[in-house]
Amino acid sequence: MQTASKKVINGWAMYDWANSVYNLVITTTFFPAYYAAVTGTHNPEFKNGIHFLGRNFVNTELKDYVLSFGFLIIAFLSPVLSSIADYKGNKKNFMRFFCYLGAASCSLMFFFDKNNVTLGLLSFMMAGIGFYGSQVFYNSYLPEIAAEKDMDRISAKGYTMGYIGSVLMQLIGFGLVLTMSKTDEALPLKITFLLVGIWWVAFAQITFSRLPMSPKTERKSKKHALVNGFHELKIVWNQVKHMPTLKRFLTSFFFYSMGVQTVMLIAIDFGIKELKLENSKLIITAVLIQLVAIAGAFAMSRLSAIFGNIKVLIITVMMWIGVCIAGYFMQTEMHFYIIASLVGLVMGGIQSLSRSTYSKMMPETKDTASFFSFYDVTEKLAIVIGLFSFGFIEGLTHNMRNSILALIIFFILGLLFLMLTYRAQAKQVAAT
Repeated sequence: MQTASKKVINGWAMYDWANSVYNLVITTTFFPAYYAAVTGTHNPEFKNGIHFLGRNFVNTELKDYVLSFGFLIIAFLSPVLSSIADYKGNKKNFMRFFCYLGAASCSLMFFFDKNNVTLGLLSFMMAGIGFYGSQVFYNSYLPEIAAEKDMDRISAKGYTMGYIGSVLMQLIGFGLVLTMSKTDEALPLKITFLLVGIWWVAFAQITFSRLPMSPKTERKSKKHALVNGFHELKIVWNQVKHMPTLKRFLTSFFFYSMGVQTVMLIAIDFGIKELKLENSKLIITAVLIQLVAIAGAFAMSRLSAIFGNIKVLIITVMMWIGVCIAGYFMQTEMHFYIIASLVGLVMGGIQSLSRSTYSKMMPETKDTASFFSFYDVTEKLAIVIGLFSFGFIEGLTHNMRNSILALIIFFILGLLFLMLTYRAQAKQVAAT
């Protein structure tokens, strides 16, 4: 196939620009900072933790559980939605629905305060469902609009657009904090939540206007689409079982995603709790991570063209192991900045390269949403286990550092299966 027109490619990448503001502004900086300020033990109402479902939780432990539950919902919804999308040819409409759900949930966080903790956590969870639900359909467009030789480049372009857009939104929020926090510390953060929702919806319209609808001749009509979603997942699994290279890669992806996604979701919490960093410094750190991630995504794309995807992924996961070990022993503010820079370098690369590697290994099929549903279910279940493990260990030991040890184990397992993937790939090449 030929790569789609520049207009379509740019329209596809623009959705990363639109929705990545959730990933940076909500999950990694402003919401964790605001949540810590509202629910921390320095507040008399939460001196003994947050009372929820009959017991008291450490505030970050509860946040990890809520977000983990949101990912579990997405893991079960994903196969159903992608099946409906493939058979009805309307995945753009589903992508639009989840976009609006996520954006509205971000805006609702404006009303989150100490009297509405449940509303804040529920909005946080629903925003995550909107973000990751739309990603299922967004990712599934990649093999439809890009030739195999262009997938690494186009995938990296999407992530790069996301980093640039989210940094701009982050700077807007930072400006509000600097100019308004003297009169009301909470208001600039709450306004930023509202702006994220508006940004997400507004820029997504460019994507929705340019991405193609499936031709009616390619749409399939089947009954029982809800049940058929899991049937499609089983069909994909049966195909994967007979593809040793893809099977080992997905196993590796499952384990290292437990670590990658958890680090991205809890890094700012760690800075707040363990190092007592101020909000302004946390925001600067988040911007630094995103800027370095732009270079990381492009660097990994170039290196993969020279050395191959799997070799570069092996090196990247080894770097992640080093980051986690350094994080366990981190003590100072400068340590945090250095490690944050390393996280940025490997964060963009591993996400972009994982997506394009999977696209290359997929068999030729028109049911791309079902295959990317399998990929997304794998990632979401990994995040559920990663976040739950991190929160559970923190709740048990009341020390976030101990939770990092579990992440190191996840990365080591991911590395081992990546090496097995490389061996399987070498055998496959030799056989041909």
